[in-house]
Amino acid sequence: MAGLRYSKQQGLDQATNFQIRVVSPDGQDVTSFSQANIQVDGALESADVIILPAFWGDFDALRQRYPQIIAWLREQHAAGAALCGEATGVFWMAEAGLLDGKEATTYWRFFREFAERFPKVLLNQEKHLSDADNLYCAGGVTSACDMYIYLIERYCGASIAQGVARDILYETQRSYSPGRIGFGGQKLHQDVAILQVQQWLEEHFAEKFRIEDVAREHGMSIRNFMRRFQSATGDKPLHYLQRLRIETAKSLLSSTRKSIKTISYEVGYDDASFFARLFRQHAELSPNQYRRQFLHKDGA
Repeated sequence: MAGLRYSKQQGLDQATNFQIRVVSPDGQDVTSFSQANIQVDGALESADVIILPAFWGDFDALRQRYPQIIAWLREQHAAGAALCGEATGVFWMAEAGLLDGKEATTYWRFFREFAERFPKVLLNQEKHLSDADNLYCAGGVTSACDMYIYLIERYCGASIAQGVARDILYETQRSYSPGRIGFGGQKLHQDVAILQVQQWLEEHFAEKFRIEDVAREHGMSIRNFMRRFQSATGDKPLHYLQRLRIETAKSLLSSTRKSIKTISYEVGYDDASFFARLFRQHAELSPNQYRRQFLHKDGA
C-alpha cells in the first residue's frame, strides 16, 4: 500500500514499488505450525528492512535447525538494514547479540523467558514498541502495525504514512499509547544520569516542572545539565520534552475523539492555542488537520 501511494505521489511507474520478498533460511517452502504451506521467493538475501515474524515452538530447536539466521542478521544489521521483530521474533535479534545493552520488548507471555535467556538486553515490560540502533521491537500484532506505519513515514514521508494509517487503522481503538518510537536512538549513550532524566521525562512529561529543578534533582547544575543532555541525545532538553508531548498528542488525536483542548491539557499545556502552534511547528499540520487524516477514509 505504501509503495503504491508513494509511486502515485512521485508520478512513477508501479514497477518502482517496494520489492517484497518472503524468504526462508534454506530457500524451501515453509510448513506452519497449523500445517499451512507458505511459498517463499528464495533464501536469505540482502534487504533494507527485515521483518522477523513471531514463531511457535521451541526457540532452541529452531536456532539449532537454522544456525545461518544469526550470522545473516548480524551481517545485514552491520550493512545498515532495519531489523523488525514481532513478538517472539525479537528473540532472533537478541540471540544475535544485537540487543545487548539496548532497550527491547516482546510479547508479555514471554517476558520471563526472554529476561532469563538474554540478561544483557534492557527488557522494557511497559512498552509495546521499542527502537534502538535500527532495531525495532513490537510486543504484538497491533503494536507491529504502529511499527510499520513509523517505517513507512521513515522511508516515504508523513503524508504516505498518514494515508496508509487512515486506511488500515481507522477502526482500531487502542487502549494504550503506541509508544514513543523514534526516541530509542537517542538513548545509545553512556551517560547514566541523562538516561535517568530521559526516563523521568517519559513518565512525567505532562506535569508542571522547571528544567532547572529536574537538573538539581539529578545532581547537576543547569549549565552542566544542558551541556550533557545535548551532548548525549543531540537534543536540547526543552525540545526533547516538546517532542514527547507532541508524539503523545499525535497518538491521542489519531485514536480518540477527545477535544483539542483536552488533549492539550493531558500532554501538559494549559493554553490550547499555544499547543496548536507548537504542534504545527513539529508536525507541519494543525491538530485538526492531523486528526482528519485518520478520521476520514476518502482521499489519497
